[in-house]
Amino acid sequence: MKRELHAEWTKLRTVTSTAWLLAAGVALTVAVSAAAAATVSCPSAGCTYDVPKVGLIGVQAGQAIVAILAVLTVTGEYATGMIRTTLAALPRRPAVLAAKATILAGLTLAAGTVAVLGSLLVARLILPGNGFTPAHGQPPLSLADGPTLRAAAGSVLYLALIALLGLGVATIVRDSATAIGVVFGLLYILGILPFMISDPDWQRFLWQISPTNAGLAIQATTHLSGYPLSPWAGLGVLAGWSAAALLTGGLLFRLRDA
Repeated sequence: MKRELHAEWTKLRTVTSTAWLLAAGVALTVAVSAAAAATVSCPSAGCTYDVPKVGLIGVQAGQAIVAILAVLTVTGEYATGMIRTTLAALPRRPAVLAAKATILAGLTLAAGTVAVLGSLLVARLILPGNGFTPAHGQPPLSLADGPTLRAAAGSVLYLALIALLGLGVATIVRDSATAIGVVFGLLYILGILPFMISDPDWQRFLWQISPTNAGLAIQATTHLSGYPLSPWAGLGVLAGWSAAALLTGGLLFRLRDA
C-alpha cells in the first residue's frame, strides 16, 4: 500500500484547503474552550464542574471542521473528476480508501493533539482567575492527573474517529453538500434528540447510540455513574459508527463506477 499512501499524502498536502481547515479546526477548538473557561466560576463554597470537560468543550465545535475536511477528501476528487485518474493509476480500490483513511486519521491526530493541548493550556490559565483554585477544591488542570490524561487522549481519538466517520459517509454519497448534511445530522441533530423527548427509556437509548453524546463521554472525569455508558464504551459506540460508515463506503466504492 506504499504507492497509495504516497499518492494520498501528496494530494492532501498539496491542496491549500487542507492546511487551512486543520488550522481553523485547531483555532476554533481552542477559542471555544477559552470562551467556556471564561464564562464559568467557582465560588468559595465550592462547585461541581467537571473541569477537564469544561476545558475540552471546544472539541464539540472543532469536530465540524474535521468532518468537513474528511468529506472534501473524497468528494473533492469526484467533483473535479480526479477520482478517475486516481483509480487508473491505482486500481486497488480498497487500498486507495485505506490510504485515504490512514493519511486523514494521521493528520487529524496531529492537529487534534495540538487543539486539545491548547485547550487545556488556556483553561489552566483562565480558570484560576474564576475561582478554580486549590483553596476551592479545584487543583490546576494537569495531564499528570489520570482522568484528565484519559479525557485529553480520548478527545484526540474522538476527533480522529469523527474524521473516519466523515470519510465513510462521503464515500457512500459522493456529494459534498449531502455528505456534510448527513454527518452534521448525526453529530448535532441526533445529539440533541435525547433532550427533546420526555420518555426516560428513549432518552437513554438515543443517548447511547448518538455518536456525539456517547463519544464525548470519554471527556467525563466525575460522576461517571450518571452516564448511560462508561467513557471507553461510549468511544466504542463512535468507533462502531465510523467502522460501519467505512465498511459500507468501501463496499460501494468497489461496486460502483467512478
